[in-house]
Amino acid sequence: MLQDIEPYLVCPHCARPLTLDGRTLRCPQGHSFDQARQGYVSLLAGDAKAGTADTAEMVAARSEFLAAGHYRPLEQALAEAAADVAADTGLVADLGAGTGHYLARVLQARPGAAGAALDLSKYALRRAAKAHPRIGAVVCDAWRPLPLRDGAADVLLNVFAPRNGPEMRRVLRPGGRLLVAAPTSLHLRELVGALGLLSVDEDKDRRIEEKLGPWFAPVGRTEVEFTLRLSRTDAAAVVGMGPSAWHTDPAALAAALDALPQPVEVTGSVRITAYG
Repeated sequence: MLQDIEPYLVCPHCARPLTLDGRTLRCPQGHSFDQARQGYVSLLAGDAKAGTADTAEMVAARSEFLAAGHYRPLEQALAEAAADVAADTGLVADLGAGTGHYLARVLQARPGAAGAALDLSKYALRRAAKAHPRIGAVVCDAWRPLPLRDGAADVLLNVFAPRNGPEMRRVLRPGGRLLVAAPTSLHLRELVGALGLLSVDEDKDRRIEEKLGPWFAPVGRTEVEFTLRLSRTDAAAVVGMGPSAWHTDPAALAAALDALPQPVEVTGSVRITAYG
């Protein structure tokens, strides 16, 4: 709910604190932001664009896939990593939260914390606003100043999402933890060639370290390896819920899906890096 995260929010125009007045957030400079009837609030700056946000179709595919429990080992590992942060109160912020699925799981392990789901897609945040009673859903752009006060977050999640190092550093409190979950080059490898998915760069770890290095130091890593048994419908959801959705020919994909065994066994491989 927005009231749970109100103390941590700032105006995207002037960076002054926001106060919830009914269903409207207001700042001392007179800027105001109405909560949508679906539960989220947009704190995008006036000239920001949502052109690269996940579409309704992508969000529906992701929601269905995650609800089926295919990534449960990753959910559990994130919850355990977040539970290692001393206090279970304060704020857990998820940058690139999508439907709020992972954030909701972490909040279950931190019963005194509030959760801020931050994403560019209003379609995703419609679901995130309902994913857990302590989630407040906020439309914002990861590449712009985040609408959170300095040092707001005790835990900052980043799961398969953009990483804005300086802003992530600014909003994470001293002693807090940033948890970055990124696929390894083995992730979904059985589907990459068969369905024409975008592959994961083998230098991905190095690129993440270079991007975050000026602001964060790694303090721990967890390798999450698991096997998925997917139907053809599940495999289609994998394509539709990620970046490959922008690059796939529907007819070619349908033919490739028909050629898959059913079920197909697929490797799940994700590295969670904790930063302080």
